[in-house]
Amino acid sequence: MKVNGIPVNSLRSLVSDLLAEHHLPTKGVAVAINGEVVRRSEWEFTYVEADDEVEVLTAAAGG
Repeated sequence: MKVNGIPVNSLRSLVSDLLAEHHLPTKGVAVAINGEVVRRSEWEFTYVEADDEVEVLTAAAGG
């Protein structure tokens, strides 16, 4: 799978576990798998597969 465009050596895992495993932030972020946003309430139940592309996005102030 890829996380933020970088290939990582992970097999199928829950979104919450993937974030913890790769020391990624869990506050103030949104997670998308293959371009589809995953609600925070679903991180504990949504699996990321080996061929998925994951984006962890932070909110930016401005306008």
